[in-house]
Amino acid sequence: MSLAPSLTQTVPVRNGRTGLIALWLVQIALAGMFLLAGGSKLLGAPEMVGLFDAIGIGQWFRYLTGFIEVGSALALLLPSFAVFGALALVPTMVGAIAAHLFILGASPALPAILLLGAAGVTWTRRHQLLGAQSTMR
Repeated sequence: MSLAPSLTQTVPVRNGRTGLIALWLVQIALAGMFLLAGGSKLLGAPEMVGLFDAIGIGQWFRYLTGFIEVGSALALLLPSFAVFGALALVPTMVGAIAAHLFILGASPALPAILLLGAAGVTWTRRHQLLGAQSTMR
């Protein structure tokens, strides 16, 4: 019998005040970045229009990405929805990294950093996902 927790078990983490402040600082920073990025996509900034022209899927994808980013940024600022905002940003940033690497030929450093932040918030708040799952049954 192993005393180590499995991947399906949650271990209560005693987050102190410092941990909670750090989590909120990351969430606020992510929210700010995604409000700016998503807002510029939705407002049709020439750089974003050119970027999505280069990707070649169409401008509808710029609007979709902008809505995901702005919606997720707003969710990051609400404690009950923060995990869902971060969770939506994970595949969005994976796609951004792929686009930077394989289509644009640009550095994926910024999307990778944002992916790590979103994944960190998702992991830290994973207990909220498990709580939401149990209320759906």
